[in-house]
Amino acid sequence: MKKAVIVAIMSIAVVVAGCANDPSNTQKGAAIGAVVGALLGKATGDHDKSRYAWGAAVGAIAGGAIGKYMDKQEQELREELADTGVDVVRDGDNLRLIMPGDITFATDSASISPNFNPVLNDVAKVVNNYEKTVLMIKGHTDDTGSDQYNQGLSERRAEAVKSQLTSYNVNPTRITTVGLGEYKPKVPNDSAANRQMNRRVELEIRPLREGV
Repeated sequence: MKKAVIVAIMSIAVVVAGCANDPSNTQKGAAIGAVVGALLGKATGDHDKSRYAWGAAVGAIAGGAIGKYMDKQEQELREELADTGVDVVRDGDNLRLIMPGDITFATDSASISPNFNPVLNDVAKVVNNYEKTVLMIKGHTDDTGSDQYNQGLSERRAEAVKSQLTSYNVNPTRITTVGLGEYKPKVPNDSAANRQMNRRVELEIRPLREGV
C-alpha cells in the first residue's frame, strides 16, 4: 500500500509542477484522478483477498438472498445509528456509513474522539450479526497541510477505526483499510464548515457472494 501511495504522490507532484501555467487545472485534475485510482485499486485488491479468506471460513450468500440479507443489515444499522450523525447510504447491494468529522477525529489527529467510541460500538454490534460481509474503511482529510502529510493522516485514521472495531470483536480478517488523503473531498474545501465535512471516515460493507 505504501509503495502505491508513494508512486501516486510522485505522479501528482510531477504533473502539477508541469501544469502551473494551465489556468483550467485540467492536468492537475487528471493527476488527482490517477492518485485516487491507484489508491483504490490497491485497496480493492487487498479487499478481495480479505473477502476470499473470510468467505472460505464462513461461507457466502446465494445471489437471490443477498438483497434480503443486506436489507436486514441496513435496517439494523439505521436503527442503531439514528441520531448519531452517521449517514447510512445504500448503493446496490453495498452499504456505506459516512462518519463526519465532527464526531470522529479532532483536527490534525488520528485519535478517536470519545464521542465516536459508542458509535463504533453500535456499528460493531450490527456487523457482528452479519458475518457474511466484509468491510472497507476509507480515511479522508481536508486540504490543509501537504499532500504527503494528509495521506499519512488519512491512513492512520482508517487504521484507528479498524483497531477500535476489532476491540469490539469484529474479526480483523474482514477489514481492509485505505487512506485517500485530501484526494476525494465530499464537498469543496472552501470554508471551515466544508473542511470539517471532508475530515471523515467512510465504512463500506460488501456481501460475500456465492461463486464469486
